[in-house]
Amino acid sequence: MSIEVYLNFNGNCREAVTFYAEVFGTEQPEIMAFGDAPPSPDFTLPEEAKDLVMHTRINIKGSTVMFSDVFPGMPFVVGNNVSLTFVGDHIEEIQSAFHKLKEGGKVAMELQETFWSKCYGSLTDKFGIEWQFNLRSEEDCG
Repeated sequence: MSIEVYLNFNGNCREAVTFYAEVFGTEQPEIMAFGDAPPSPDFTLPEEAKDLVMHTRINIKGSTVMFSDVFPGMPFVVGNNVSLTFVGDHIEEIQSAFHKLKEGGKVAMELQETFWSKCYGSLTDKFGIEWQFNLRSEEDCG
């Protein structure tokens, strides 16, 4: 289990993560753009979103730092563009932390299977801290 930092950018994520990789001497990151995601029949991806970064990460001295651009039209406020990501190997620890942190908070996405994780969810806790939850193993979300 680990807590990782997730940084959001307003269209300049690719430039930012490349810069940080150079600063900290890491390998250049693999970048997944929104246009690389499997298409959904329920949603047409806007042209301006296709090259934006959906997800990438670098390792800085043993800490994983993840990055993405916000989706066009989504709010972006400098200073509020950081969330903490709880990454676990067991569904019980993910579910327990999620359900405790959602009390008095606001759920953005209930725990569910996504194309990148068997169990993912997000919320803002009662103190205004944004959290993402990601199951590292292949266990089902339940």
